[in-house]
Amino acid sequence: MAQQKRLQVTLIRSMNGRLKKHQACIRGLGLRRMHQTVEVIDTPENRGMISKVNYMIECKEV
Repeated sequence: MAQQKRLQVTLIRSMNGRLKKHQACIRGLGLRRMHQTVEVIDTPENRGMISKVNYMIECKEV
């Protein structure tokens, strides 16, 4: 079984005052606090959430 590609996502801007849908995307990625970093599997669903809130996060491949 091939290993799945992973993405490292870091929240770099606050969620205060953001659209509810954008806040939901951040929560869906597993981020809760500023400067928190999580690893997520590289799927089309996660890529969609990342592209929606790309102005609030920093993303790189692991």
